Amino acid sequence: MSQQEQAVLYDAQGPKARRRSLIGTVVAVLVLLGLAYVVVRRLADQDQFSMEKWGPLIDPGDENFDAVWRLIREGIVNTLTAAALAMVLSVVLGTLIAVARLSLGRVGRIPLIGLVEIFRGLPVVVLVFIGVRVLPDVGVDLSGLPGGQVLWGLVIGLTVYNMVIFAEIVRAGVASLPRGQREAALANGLTNWQTMRIVLLPQAFRTMLPAIISQLIVVLKDTSLVTFIANYDELLSQGESIQRNLGNPIQTFFVIALIYIAMNYCLGRLAQYIERRQARAGRSTAGPAETAGLAPGAAPVGGGA
Repeated sequence: MSQQEQAVLYDAQGPKARRRSLIGTVVAVLVLLGLAYVVVRRLADQDQFSMEKWGPLIDPGDENFDAVWRLIREGIVNTLTAAALAMVLSVVLGTLIAVARLSLGRVGRIPLIGLVEIFRGLPVVVLVFIGVRVLPDVGVDLSGLPGGQVLWGLVIGLTVYNMVIFAEIVRAGVASLPRGQREAALANGLTNWQTMRIVLLPQAFRTMLPAIISQLIVVLKDTSLVTFIANYDELLSQGESIQRNLGNPIQTFFVIALIYIAMNYCLGRLAQYIERRQARAGRSTAGPAETAGLAPGAAPVGGGA
């Protein structure tokens, strides 16, 4: 960024302002270091760094190490299972709701708007509670499905909330596209459904990919809410079982937190990889698509077998 562009964004600091910023930064660093020292000292005084508490988590020679990590592995698998099911259902149903809302007339989309506003306004934990506790009480028995009642109750609660979020994300992505995209597709002989499926939705997903991935990360983290409602052996629940038996909550939940961070980081990296691939694909098809009068990344019209 050039100095002229920087001047447009903000005024350059003078010597006094730079001095004050430096002093403020040094003071803030010293305060944070002091707080860190106090926390570490208090933990050390309470023997929180002893191998008696950390050994079951980091020492393969500890007698509890295998059992602890067997529980953690089981929790990771159950967490990823519930998250994957909820993610797929949320994206699919949310896309259908967005397409229906964009395709229907002013009167026809009113029920969908009401659906979105109702479920978006409810706390996720309420919907998970309804899925896990209320559905069995009203006769909806999901215990015969693989994973049992609690898994599918959790998936239903997460799906109902997140599908309306994804619906709004997809709708915003389609609405952000130039109107000429739809008009050009219709002029080339595509129907409204073909225009949405071939031209608009691919571009909307590419445009809104960061928001979609952010919401997928929220879905992954929200699986932990079932811990406070029912007995489902996801990651946080397994951590609770471990610390209850070993008496090391700080150490256990520190490791559980690191695992959640690692899973979310991997999901974010996957999103960046997909985004780069789509960007390269978009650049490679931009020339032929523009020559044919289509949107970059859209499928060509006609020329079937």
